[in-house]
Amino acid sequence: QVQLEESGGGLVQPGGSLRLSCAASGIIVGLYAMGWYRQAPGKQRDMVAIITSDGSTSYIDSVKGRFTISRDNVKTTVYLQMNNLKPEDTAVYYCNAARTATSYWGRGTQVTVSS
Repeated sequence: QVQLEESGGGLVQPGGSLRLSCAASGIIVGLYAMGWYRQAPGKQRDMVAIITSDGSTSYIDSVKGRFTISRDNVKTTVYLQMNNLKPEDTAVYYCNAARTATSYWGRGTQVTVSS
């Protein structure tokens, strides 16, 4: 059974930092494209960052230079380091694992950026 469990969300002031973790079980994360997505209230779920099986990364423009995605294959965990957070980063952040026609989602972790 595949499980993705996100953690590390919370309330932070603008300019602050958080590190999200996605602990995976039942899959080999190095074989999947692992991604972080976010969904703000009333909006669609959007891709934030992805790390492919060969280690390539991509980000949406609004987080480039502020967020970093990384993967620990031994711990089967994917991270999202978020720096210089802005109020518009407020959303539920979801972890995703994708390979060919297979996709798994975690339940999400709330990130709120507010003073």
